[in-house]
Amino acid sequence: MIPNYQQFMRPFLEIAQAADGSEVKLRDVINQIADQLNLTEDERSETLPSGRQSILDNRIGWARTYLTKAGLLEVTRRAHFVISDRGIKALQDPNAVINNHYLKQFDEFIAFKEQKNDTSRSQVKTPSGTDDSTSEITPDEALNAAYKTINDALTSELLSRTRKVTPAFFEDLLIQLLLAMGYGGTGEGAAHALGKSGDNGIDGVIDQDPLGVDQIYIQAKRYAEGNNIGASDIRDFFGALNLKKAQKGIFITTSDFTSSAQQTARDLGMRIVLINGQELSKLMLRYNIGSRDEQVLHLKKIDEEFFEE
Repeated sequence: MIPNYQQFMRPFLEIAQAADGSEVKLRDVINQIADQLNLTEDERSETLPSGRQSILDNRIGWARTYLTKAGLLEVTRRAHFVISDRGIKALQDPNAVINNHYLKQFDEFIAFKEQKNDTSRSQVKTPSGTDDSTSEITPDEALNAAYKTINDALTSELLSRTRKVTPAFFEDLLIQLLLAMGYGGTGEGAAHALGKSGDNGIDGVIDQDPLGVDQIYIQAKRYAEGNNIGASDIRDFFGALNLKKAQKGIFITTSDFTSSAQQTARDLGMRIVLINGQELSKLMLRYNIGSRDEQVLHLKKIDEEFFEE
């Protein structure tokens, strides 16, 4: 298990102190700490939801940032540090818990936190409901948690509303979604690629490419929660695909698939892709079908190469 970022503060200082006045490289510190904790390869490579940075790098990086802001570490050059006299003094007490609360005794850290808080008063609280002194998550993780909470609420609302629309509206919704995903081509007839609507859903075919060389057959059921798709529905759809000599099909439902339906789809050679209500609503959110971008936040980071002499 990867410790929280505050638990990395003392190990970071200890490694810097062991360098005996020489600078330490951030990447080397990360590797040494990972080795000390016997972290597995999976733990070392586990990423934040964005997929752009590992959780380990993120947490140790924030530990380094806070230690630097409090004056326990000093930056020498790009991603290189030395321990300060203040950092050495902090380590002299083996019982001292070096965390945000400990760092608050330093004016530089208080100034940094006050400046940071002034720009984030409107943000949601951390999931634990605690203040930053005891929070076990980094600011990046708090932002990702808030983002996930908002998106989970949106997908739930999208699914609820989709279940209540008319069959014709549901057909148009799926057409827009599939076109947004790149299916159906770009010609004038693309919006009618799914054919006619049926009872509580649609059955049709859509071009996988602009020329219609490859086609995907689709079955969709606008069902209420709990009215799940069973194995017999999958077998019927598979039979229809065989009659059309189709190579692939997509079965979409606003409810869910029973375990036997999922197993049947797997047994049939994965020719049928299953999309349940949760996945459908996530796709709608991703491609802005029934939702729109309200605001875009650009997360910045220091360009280390810019400052390299």
